[in-house]
Amino acid sequence: MTKSLRILVVEDEMTIALLIEDMLTEMGHEVVALAMRLQPALVHAQTADIDFAILDINLDGKQSFPVADILTSRGVPFTFASGYGSTGLGEAYTHHHVVRKPFQAQDLEHAIELAA
Repeated sequence: MTKSLRILVVEDEMTIALLIEDMLTEMGHEVVALAMRLQPALVHAQTADIDFAILDINLDGKQSFPVADILTSRGVPFTFASGYGSTGLGEAYTHHHVVRKPFQAQDLEHAIELAA
């Protein structure tokens, strides 16, 4: 396992967000914030003291790429999560890892190790 990280989870489905939070907590990480819509995700990406983020690509019809841009500018590593795999990635983000939903805890842990 990697060191304990402070993580932002951006996921628009509450049950999936809580499942991810449980997985991360069991891995020894701290979920600093859960954001289910783009605007709160942008605020957390700008202001939260985080080491890593997990970004659902599609947030209730809006893409999370502006959040990714903020995290990149802050030097915060992240991974995308999507039911479509890397298909939904814009060209600027193809070098980022994507965890395909549904995923297991070991898939998430591997993604963190790759990105963090």
